[in-house]
Amino acid sequence: MEPATVILLTAGFAVCVYMAWNIGANDVANAMGTSVGSGALTLRRAIIVAAVFEFCGAVFFGSHVTDTIRKGVLDFGDDGFSRELSQKLMYGFMAALLAAAIWLTIATKYGLPVSTTHSIVGGVIGMGLFIQPDSVNWGKVAEIVISWVASPLLGAILAFVSFRIIKKVIFDHEKPLERTRSIAPLLALPTFFVLGLALQFKGLKGFYKNLDNSGYINKEEWLPCDPGKYSCNTFNPLAEGAWIPLNSFLMALFIGMIASSILWYVLKRYKFKEEGYEGVERVFIWLQIITACYVAFAHGANDVANAIGPMAAIYDIASSSTGILSPDKVDVPIWLLLIGGAGITVGVATWGYKVMDTIGTKITHITPSRGFAAEFGAATTVLIFSMPFLAVPISTTHTLVGAVVGVGLAGGAAAVDFRVFGKIAASWVASLPVAGFGAVMFYILFAGTPTNVAIVVLLSIIVTVFVMIRTETVEDESIESVITSQSFDKFHEHAKSVQKTVENMNEAINAAANGKDPSKFIKATIAAELEADIIKSEIQGEIGTGIRFAIGRDTFLHMLSRQDRIADYAQNVAEQLSFRELFNGKKARTNLKEMATAVVETVSSYEKAVDSLKELSRSGFTNKEKKVLLECVREVNLKEHEADEIEAKAAAHVFTTGDDDALAAMHMYRVLQRLDDVANACEKAANAFLPSLSR
Repeated sequence: MEPATVILLTAGFAVCVYMAWNIGANDVANAMGTSVGSGALTLRRAIIVAAVFEFCGAVFFGSHVTDTIRKGVLDFGDDGFSRELSQKLMYGFMAALLAAAIWLTIATKYGLPVSTTHSIVGGVIGMGLFIQPDSVNWGKVAEIVISWVASPLLGAILAFVSFRIIKKVIFDHEKPLERTRSIAPLLALPTFFVLGLALQFKGLKGFYKNLDNSGYINKEEWLPCDPGKYSCNTFNPLAEGAWIPLNSFLMALFIGMIASSILWYVLKRYKFKEEGYEGVERVFIWLQIITACYVAFAHGANDVANAIGPMAAIYDIASSSTGILSPDKVDVPIWLLLIGGAGITVGVATWGYKVMDTIGTKITHITPSRGFAAEFGAATTVLIFSMPFLAVPISTTHTLVGAVVGVGLAGGAAAVDFRVFGKIAASWVASLPVAGFGAVMFYILFAGTPTNVAIVVLLSIIVTVFVMIRTETVEDESIESVITSQSFDKFHEHAKSVQKTVENMNEAINAAANGKDPSKFIKATIAAELEADIIKSEIQGEIGTGIRFAIGRDTFLHMLSRQDRIADYAQNVAEQLSFRELFNGKKARTNLKEMATAVVETVSSYEKAVDSLKELSRSGFTNKEKKVLLECVREVNLKEHEADEIEAKAAAHVFTTGDDDALAAMHMYRVLQRLDDVANACEKAANAFLPSLSR
């Protein structure tokens, strides 16, 4: 082999690995983004699981033959390839591969989930337009453009419907955990049926391509097997002209029934540590992890071709004695599959978390049940478009993002950050032109010489390494802590600190009313209020980084502000006690302590409402939990009214008996007023929950 060819192939392999690395870094979110966002898997475990299944799918079931022109977007006629055209295509494929890889690096840097398939297709279109403008198959390009709308829309609809069914059947039930024991096996049947079919049509199509036709209901004759047309002794879900693959349906149904039976057996004997909705989410964690493993496996088997397909064509041309590209398909050696699989695995491990973060936390609030609905909707959509009677090329990334938005919309439009989705959609539209323009630019820079190729590729990789080094890292979390860290858990933690502030305030009042020094309790009140402020700042910081809360950012911030005001007023009450002695009347001081007790009871009722709000969020905002929260809000209002009556009685007594010490009486009245402010703040904070009941 000539030195120039060695240089060219070495550069090509480097670009191939670079592209595979980008596929792992960006597309891994298809499999693991919702699992990490919901807490079903920690970041570290998600990376390990994704790496294993992506690698196995790529190496063992990646296609051993590949299209010379990705997805049929270029058509150079039936006359075959001349040597001149083949040489141009060799450099064009490398330019397309490098342009797509760099575009993916940019997208991953900003956490944007884009289609690796559409990126490489955009590069191929760009270089095709430059080399031979009339070669572009615009009909195929139109299919891709239509898929930008069709696949996310169908994914969103299916995910929306799936979650609403789960919510209605399980979360709305009086005993959701017991209901899950009986319903989850039934949910497993369609889930594994879809996964079984999708695995055959999407993930294992390279494995089945070498088998004979069999087991089809043909659209003309509607017979399960016609010996005159098909061989009946083998199994192939990808037969040419097939309309409904009966054997595939039966195989998938068998898989679904086995999985459903296993889940029924496990749930019958499993003793849950969690109760209520947490126990329900535990079951969906199992289903979600299984679904994520499938997506990772199918993605590795299917999308490794985006890296090795163009490289196989380059290798075919460079290693050919004639220097001419094979007209239809080219063989993919196992070592090239290994290179692609290894590149994807490294991409998952090093940079996969960035896009996971976007899909898992920034679009909408994800729980295991929501994540399962999103993944099920996405897998079903991919299956529908992959069936032989449709065979429309769609992006798994687009479909999953649409499904995540659909799950978010099941909780109301406020639960979806459409600004993030808008950026993602814009990156989808940009994929084809950006990759296409980049391919043309690199093709010109290559100038048809291996030396130029080596220099450009080397500089591109150096820039990528520099970007990687400057990238921040993220910390892993344990699975148990993530399971319970839903949107309202931090809010509930803040409520606990607020309650602690009020309790210390009450201790200070009792000490002062009993003629003792309240200084210790005043300091404790101030410290508790500071703790509440710190938690509030942490919550605001999380919202600032783009994490979605289930009821919308503005509503949540309003609720947080109202809740924090309770602690502010409680601190002010404690500070009032340090200004001067209280009015020295036994009845007046008894009334003051009674008022403080009424305020503490109001705050306790409010804390119960916060706990109910957390349960409402975990239930997916079911009507059952809405009624519970509404009753809690009514109780807070009732307690506040009782505090008002005590405050009026206490104030009247002070003004009727305080003539001899007017300043002390006025000071006592001021403390009573501030206590009433605490109770009023509880009422307003609880009433701020009411908009969430209209979701």
